[in-house]
Amino acid sequence: MSMLTRRAFAARLTAALPVAAALPRLAPAIGDPDLGILRDAEAIHQEVSFAAAPARLYEALLDERLFAQVTGFPTKIDRTPGGAFSLFGERIVGRTVALVPNQRIVQAWRSAGWPDAGVYSMIRFELAAAGTGTRLMFDHTGFPKGEAQHLAEGWGVRYWEPLKRFLA
Repeated sequence: MSMLTRRAFAARLTAALPVAAALPRLAPAIGDPDLGILRDAEAIHQEVSFAAAPARLYEALLDERLFAQVTGFPTKIDRTPGGAFSLFGERIVGRTVALVPNQRIVQAWRSAGWPDAGVYSMIRFELAAAGTGTRLMFDHTGFPKGEAQHLAEGWGVRYWEPLKRFLA
């Protein structure tokens, strides 16, 4: 095995500098604003473990009677793809986009407090068996800028903690 000396390293670094100097000129080709690519969007990714089988967690998220028990708030859920839902006494509304029984729930989701009535974010619950429990991989995208901290905390307080208590 040959070791790279400081002198050889400096020579290679000096040779690479012209390439590094050209990178800012390449940037438009990598993320051209004319293509409409936004690089400043916020997103939430959380992974949570539950002491219940995926089928139980899936039902708790989609059955309006069970979800009302979990949260203590009025709940309406049409659990078919395209079906509407309102949660937490209509503070959260949306539509179910896709379902894979006991594995995936995708919803168009919005807070009633968001200023533009046409803005819906997307949430995705991925459920995977983990021993006798479930590993939930959760993603939330497309929400208004500046809402990430509030929403990320809310998922823990309003969903994960009550679900863990309910499913225990």
